[in-house]
Amino acid sequence: MTTANRWLTMLVVLLALGVGVGAALTWRTHGDRADAATRQERYGAVLTAAGTEVTAFVNMRYDRASESVDAVAAGATGDFREHYVRSAAKVIRVLERNRSSMTGRVVWSGVAAVSPTRATVIVATTGTVSNTRTKGAEEARDFRFRVTLVQSHGRWLTSDIEFVGGAR
Repeated sequence: MTTANRWLTMLVVLLALGVGVGAALTWRTHGDRADAATRQERYGAVLTAAGTEVTAFVNMRYDRASESVDAVAAGATGDFREHYVRSAAKVIRVLERNRSSMTGRVVWSGVAAVSPTRATVIVATTGTVSNTRTKGAEEARDFRFRVTLVQSHGRWLTSDIEFVGGAR
């Protein structure tokens, strides 16, 4: 084999290795992008589910008490749902007796932790409360919640909701 043939063979081998490395990097980058897209979709789904549940939680009206309670129960699961449904009759009686209305909206939410099956989201709301104690006048209320969600049959459902800090 001549020197020129050796150089040509070495060049072909190096080019083949370069193509192989390039293909491997392209494959890995594609996989990383797919994983990133899946994570982004999960974050979006978790934020939407937490926002929907908290919005239902901070919008209660005595004149639509059953609807209000049902909206929260629809996005709940596990012990939280069982406890909420068991106490629904009491909640409705308190809302009606005190002519309580609470309206609110989510002003901020952030994912604190997320996995394929579980997530924790912090949600801040602002709104108003009126009842017999306020003589029907609306008083401003801001709440912060820690919402724990679990993946169940393709849906993110609330397994726990906690007040974080005091109401303002």
